[in-house]
Amino acid sequence: MSVTVDSVRVGDSDDSRAPEVPSAAPRRRRRSEALLLAFAVLISCFGYVSTGLSLDGAVPDGFAVSMAALALVPHLAVRRYAPYADPLILPLATLLSGFGLVLLYRLDPAYRAAYSSEPTAPGQLMWSVIGVAVCVGVLLVLRDHRRLQRYIYVLMAVALVLLMAPAFFPGDTYGAKRWILLGPLSLQPGEFVKTMIAVFFAGYLVTHRDALALTGRRVLGVRLPPGRQLGPILGVWALSLLVLIFERDLGTSLIFFGLFVVMLYTATERLSWVLVGLSMAVVGAGVVGSTEPHVKGRIVAWQHPFAVYLPKDRQPPGTGSDQLAQALFGFGSGGVTGTGLGRGHPELIGFAGRSDFILTTVGEELGLAGTMAVILLYALLVQRGLSVALRSHDRFGKLLAVGLAAALALQVFVVAGGVMGLIPLTGKALPFLAKGGSSLVANWLMVALLIRISDGAGRDREAAGAPT
Repeated sequence: MSVTVDSVRVGDSDDSRAPEVPSAAPRRRRRSEALLLAFAVLISCFGYVSTGLSLDGAVPDGFAVSMAALALVPHLAVRRYAPYADPLILPLATLLSGFGLVLLYRLDPAYRAAYSSEPTAPGQLMWSVIGVAVCVGVLLVLRDHRRLQRYIYVLMAVALVLLMAPAFFPGDTYGAKRWILLGPLSLQPGEFVKTMIAVFFAGYLVTHRDALALTGRRVLGVRLPPGRQLGPILGVWALSLLVLIFERDLGTSLIFFGLFVVMLYTATERLSWVLVGLSMAVVGAGVVGSTEPHVKGRIVAWQHPFAVYLPKDRQPPGTGSDQLAQALFGFGSGGVTGTGLGRGHPELIGFAGRSDFILTTVGEELGLAGTMAVILLYALLVQRGLSVALRSHDRFGKLLAVGLAAALALQVFVVAGGVMGLIPLTGKALPFLAKGGSSLVANWLMVALLIRISDGAGRDREAAGAPT
């Protein structure tokens, strides 16, 4: 499915406009959102209680109040400042965040017993509060998403600085340089860069769409882009390779380049851009995978996940981690319905069980049914982003919504595909579920932008007399 951008472009509106009293249709949307939020809070609290009974035989307290506040505050902000917004985006994000807190609360005792590690659920709750505050702040300050189009080059410059910054820091975390370490604080800038790049690509492609879509020559029935228009994709390709070489961050590189190709195709509807992008991705991955030791080691571990259990003289060069093998064992032992929350052994995976391998906990303790439910929640959130793009009247909003949805879909794919053995491991955090403040705040920022774009689309449709 391609999202055409040949629609009427709506000019910038005044950011200072006062919130208006919504009509009947937006009020129905907000009522639906409130009911779905209550359902999300109820599911999260049920999981929290079930986990507490499994681990301690007692019902834990305090979680329901925190979840209710995390749901109520953004709902009131949306009701006030984005009454025309899609009613599913906020409940989906709330449910995923709440389920992530439940998983970390379940994992903390296991990691404390096995590795004497500190609990992470309280910190994740604090970052959830910060993420929701950022979401509310964006809705309060940014009254029209089209204002972002004025600052695309500034955002891209900041994104490039953040993307390259980890290469200059001495902290090399688990083989990949993706962190900026400032004393006790750490920041993973790649999580914010994907949103900044989506904003830049949306603004750039709106301006240069005709040149990218209507020029070029045909070769073997395929219209190839002209040489001078290959500059952007060559630059993105080179930057992706630099991230791979100097920071050894396979996940960020895949998301960065994949996002650009998806948005190019959405803007131009030319298959040639996809073919060129995939060809360059294959060439770049082949070169870096055969020369960079860290990336090569991940490919070897992907090709031979159980080789770590062989005698040393029979192991392929580069074999060393048993994380993928333990993850596959966990998925296999979960069966269809799982062992139940608190009744598995996800700590056997090691340190990564609370980050990119947190999906393995779902597979082991909730089984295939729980894993599919989580993936369907992500798929529904991506679908709502694409639906926002289809309803939006302005080109910039269409492309930005597609970019944000594609960034989420790509990150879920590279993480879930890695822990399931479909692709090499990337080390990225699973959105909303995995431990990590940077990832959580960046994902709530993405949710705020989708809410703002959908609110603008609803306002434009009502102004045009179309059903909302």
